[in-house]
Amino acid sequence: LVSAASFYLASASPFNNALFLHSMVAITLLAFGVATLNQWLERDIDPLMERTLGRPIPSGRVSQTEALIFGSLLCIGAEVYLALAVNLLTAALGLVVIVGYVLVYTPLKTRTSASTAIGAIPGAMPPLMGWTAAADSISMAAWGLFAMQFLWQFPHFFAIAWMYRDQYRNAGIKMLPVVEKDGTLTFRQIVLFTVMLIPVSVSPYVFGVSGEIFFIGAIGLGMWHLVESLLTAKKRTDAAARRLLLVTVLYLPLLFILMVIDKR
Repeated sequence: LVSAASFYLASASPFNNALFLHSMVAITLLAFGVATLNQWLERDIDPLMERTLGRPIPSGRVSQTEALIFGSLLCIGAEVYLALAVNLLTAALGLVVIVGYVLVYTPLKTRTSASTAIGAIPGAMPPLMGWTAAADSISMAAWGLFAMQFLWQFPHFFAIAWMYRDQYRNAGIKMLPVVEKDGTLTFRQIVLFTVMLIPVSVSPYVFGVSGEIFFIGAIGLGMWHLVESLLTAKKRTDAAARRLLLVTVLYLPLLFILMVIDKR
């Protein structure tokens, strides 16, 4: 969805419907492929957590071999599709996603809590790929969108990690709330990254992509996000973390909707 919004923001008139369709299909296939390979790599970990027991491999609906073949074919197909029907730059960014998420981030989850920061790099590629699919170049505005999604991931995933810290601990996944049990650093980082997100979130206005309506809305959404982050840091409960998670899930699409509506 953020790739689609970024494509629109980077598009000149007239809008290229065919290129948009090719881009979105290819990026979607890539996302599915990466997610499948992620679950294949975590096939021994997922049965250890209640939140992942229902996934296709641990539930027995899909075999390990089927998942590996399916995920690999999706990733290869997506990369070929991007290279032939979109452009080589977007295909290169797709390769960064595959290597960064599947080969680096996923294996590091059981080794270091720094995996969250490392995984946030491929996790922030969708808006960048949407932009390059339309423009075949990376501008400062595109990097602004990348930075927004990069920073957004920390309060989002730390909220999840706090809620499921016991399950992560049992599975040997070294999320930050597992490494430091009292949550001090976890909640400090939730607030810190939320604060950093507010000025970065107005970059589309600064770089002339969206107008004043977006600017006002981005500030308002950012303050809402910050209030919820501060409340979560104060309460340190699962219920507060779940509420923050909901806020993060709503925040990102609302921000991109405002960008699209108020495009300059």
